[in-house]
Amino acid sequence: MIRAALLATALAIPASAQEVARAEGALLRGLDKISGRTTDMPVPVGQAVRYGRLEVRLGECRYPADDPSSDAFAQLTITDTTQNVTLFSGWMVASSPALSALDDARYDVWVISCQS
Repeated sequence: MIRAALLATALAIPASAQEVARAEGALLRGLDKISGRTTDMPVPVGQAVRYGRLEVRLGECRYPADDPSSDAFAQLTITDTTQNVTLFSGWMVASSPALSALDDARYDVWVISCQS
């Protein structure tokens, strides 16, 4: 019993905590599934961009401090402006876009990288 608790505790603590840095913005990519056209959208932190009927707001963008080109994590809020409803609110990870994705019949939005 004690051995199981110690094992669970050891697995919960990462071997080495990775330092992250915050960027001033992010590069997002949108796909219009009907036309097949992709659009790159640079977004500063705290700002929003319009993409079709969507408003995409960037709250924060983080990346590994020791390897800026390896991955990006962006906190996004995506709203359908025609229905005034939030379609997505949370973190998207550039290396795993399907892990936490926007669920919309027409549009896809994903993170490409953080930008300083």
